[in-house]
Amino acid sequence: MIQAIDLCKQYGAFKAVDGVNLHVRPGEIFGFLGPNGAGKTTTIRMLIGLLQPTSGRVIIDGHDLAKKPVEAKSVVGFIPDRPYLYEKLTGEEFLRFMGGLYGLDGDLAPRIDELLRFFDLQDWRRELIESYSHGMKQRLTMASALIHKPKAIIVDEPMVGLDPRGARLLKEAFKTLAREGVAIFMSTHTLEIAEEMCDRLAIIQGSRIIAQGTMDELRHAGKGADGAHLEEIFLSLVGAEDMKDIIQSLKL
Repeated sequence: MIQAIDLCKQYGAFKAVDGVNLHVRPGEIFGFLGPNGAGKTTTIRMLIGLLQPTSGRVIIDGHDLAKKPVEAKSVVGFIPDRPYLYEKLTGEEFLRFMGGLYGLDGDLAPRIDELLRFFDLQDWRRELIESYSHGMKQRLTMASALIHKPKAIIVDEPMVGLDPRGARLLKEAFKTLAREGVAIFMSTHTLEIAEEMCDRLAIIQGSRIIAQGTMDELRHAGKGADGAHLEEIFLSLVGAEDMKDIIQSLKL
């Protein structure tokens, strides 16, 4: 569903992303982990078409992003870590606006009602977004990314600023979408969330993928003990000397 093939991004002599290969299947929650500056954000920007790769390809639902950008982007929902919302619109108006951007025709009211109800925003639907809390804005962003019923979702730091209820709603949404066959690519610094939710994970360090697979496959790659947690796997893969700063950045 989401595929990166030999993806590279270079700025002069500096390689921000160097030969990344990923494949996220339908119905899979795929975690993307790495320390600050490892290449996560650059990779995400290339996957969603905000940044042109120096080389390599991105394929989404069989569409080459470079050759058929409209077709590829039409099946993806993107949730950034710092969403931009039109704060002089109400929540309902914003969802209707987003539906228009995706070219949705007909009556959007049932879909808007469904999303506002699921994300516990129905009582705020006619309030200006500027009056929303940070967590409410995050939930509205999630709702807007789902307005067109995408086949794939790309998420950057989904839990930032969410209270426990908002985080639980988001987890429920991801699990429900995965059961419905939606591919979810999730970049996160929260190791516990990644370990709890993801079917497979990739670890990027120094612009390269250093490990990829299920938790059991990562344990094997890192020669970790059965039942080892993600933090222990990082230690075995990256090395204890480099690990203190990395683990700290992943827990921020």
